[in-house]
Amino acid sequence: MNKGIKTVIYPVKDITQAKKLFGKLLGVEPYSDQPYYVGFKIDDQDIGLVPNNPEAGMTAFYHVDDIKQSLQILLDAGAQSIQDIKNVGGGRLIASAKDKDGNIIGLIQN
Repeated sequence: MNKGIKTVIYPVKDITQAKKLFGKLLGVEPYSDQPYYVGFKIDDQDIGLVPNNPEAGMTAFYHVDDIKQSLQILLDAGAQSIQDIKNVGGGRLIASAKDKDGNIIGLIQN
């Protein structure tokens, strides 16, 4: 089951500056403030900042119940795998693919 987009990740050049900007924009302090990830939570929406790969572009992540099946659906429809399924801690799995128009589609399974 697809639960919709609940996570948006922005790659940034300067995470300190981006943290200030998003903190002011969103009006909240980050729930996670690490050198490799800064995360903000607004209701059930997660806004994340990651350093060192600004050319990757923003990625919206769909929360899904079965990441393997969801990734296969994308690949069967002609998408190209960018990030194979990876455990990023706490049992959370992520993956991403690029569709034929160049859009990056992220997947998360908790």
